Order: sequence, then C-alpha cells, then structure tokens
Amino acid sequence: MDHSAPSVPRRSCAAYDLHGPEEPISPVILSVPHAGRDYDESLLAQARVRPEILQRLEDRWADLLAHPVMDGGHSVLVARAPRAMIDLNRHEREVDPGMVTGLPRDVALHSSAKLRGGLGLIPRRLPGAHELWLRPLGWTEVQRRIETVHRPYHAELARLMRAARDLYGHAILIDLHSMPPLPPPAAGQAPPDLVLGDRFGRSASARLMMLAADVAASHGVTAALNHPYAGGHMIERHGHPDHGLYAMQLEFDRSLYLDAAMEQPGEGLDRIRRVVSSIVGALAEELPRSGYALAAE
Repeated sequence: MDHSAPSVPRRSCAAYDLHGPEEPISPVILSVPHAGRDYDESLLAQARVRPEILQRLEDRWADLLAHPVMDGGHSVLVARAPRAMIDLNRHEREVDPGMVTGLPRDVALHSSAKLRGGLGLIPRRLPGAHELWLRPLGWTEVQRRIETVHRPYHAELARLMRAARDLYGHAILIDLHSMPPLPPPAAGQAPPDLVLGDRFGRSASARLMMLAADVAASHGVTAALNHPYAGGHMIERHGHPDHGLYAMQLEFDRSLYLDAAMEQPGEGLDRIRRVVSSIVGALAEELPRSGYALAAE
C-alpha cells in the first residue's frame, strides 16, 4: 500500500502545509489540525514524558485520509506543529493559568471542560501521564506559539473559506479528525465508525450532516451526529451559516485505518480514504440554497 506523500504543498510555513490552489476548485475546504508531527528538540527537552506519550495527542496519520482529495486539487490545510506544542482546535485564550508564568494581569483567560480535563491550548496531561511538562511555560513562549502557529493557521483557513464563498456562493469546511474506538452505546449495539459534529446545528445544517452521513453509510460506515463529539473551536470559529460559511467536524474511528497497535497505517486506509473523497464530492455538488434550515430541519 502506497503511503507516500502527495504532491509538494503549494505553500508551507511553521504552522501548516497548504495543498491545492490559492483559489479553491470547489466550495469544500479541508482542515487537518491534529496531524502535526514536527517535534523539535526544544519541545522534547521540555517534556516530562517520552515522545510516544506526546504522540498520543495526535490524530495519528489523519492527514493520509485526505491524500486523494489533495491529489484531486482540493484545498487542504494540514498542521505541521504537533498538538503537544499548541492545539489549533482551542481558543487562543483557553490556557491553564497553572501552566504559565509571567501572565499579565490584564489577560482574560477562557475556561472549558476540555481545559479542566488537561486538554487546553497547551495540553497539560493525559490519562496515565499526569503532567506532560517539566515546568510551566513563560507567557512570552505561549504568545510566540500563538503568533507563529495558531493565528497563521486560522488566518489561512479563514482566507480559503472567504475565497470559496466568493467563488461559489458558499463554503463548507470539513475539519478532519480521528478518535479512539468508542464503547458500544448499549448492550448489543455497535458503536459508530464516524461522528459528525456541527455544534448541534450552529455551524452547519441538518441537510449537510445527513448528506455526509448517507454517503458514509453507502460505504458501510455508520455515523453518529454530535455525540459524543459536537465539534470544537475550529468549526465554531469558521462556521457561520448566516454568512454562507458552513463547517462540520468528522471524527473517524482510527482503528478503521490504522494497524492493531494504532501506530501505523493499516489495511483499512484506502477504504476510509474513499469515504472522505466521496463525502467531499457530495458536499461539493450540493448547491447553495437560501434559508438552509439549521437544527430544526
């Protein structure tokens, strides 16, 4: 099975690789924010844990799912910086104050359930790894990561969305993620293979969600809607249906495309690639409609 990289990115920086043209070929834009694997020596030197523990934060090899879409000319933004450095799916003020020194008095931080669980803008802990870092970060370092990674990624994604809307009348963001296998929802029931999130209708529409779910089902992939993952900062920030900007999060069970150890691409990779490509194709052909219904559709 060929896992080689697609064509050379059109543009790269510390924050991302951009695949596809500057002007999108369709209304659909893909983002893969948790696939970054550029662990520099300074980051590893700050870690209390082994690199393989930090890698557990990744959506392991999720960027491979988008390779055929890249090769087809669609615009795909893939993170370069690892989630261990900074989480692009968190608000830039979603910072644990216990992790930071030199915090200015006038900086208002945001709290959230994810932050309290250790997974804020700068991840603090994981199950089995109560503290990931040897010492707190200086606020200047947090700001450096925001200014060199977080803001450029979101600025480029916003530019692509605006460009797609200007060309096609609307834009649809697919924020691509992977998840650990979910437990069965009830005795005798199989867990979903895919969770589609649109923040309960606030960032997309029932029409788009059901289209994506139906396409997945045609490939034998079962989808749940908004549970247990309704989508995070990425689709909240970039999905504004009232402005023609739609956004949905796709969380694939990573056992569907990785090996048994959940470390390397597995035999199911090509199948899930076809699912992603089919969803992109279906959404790209969905014509813009005035008055997309949201959650009550």
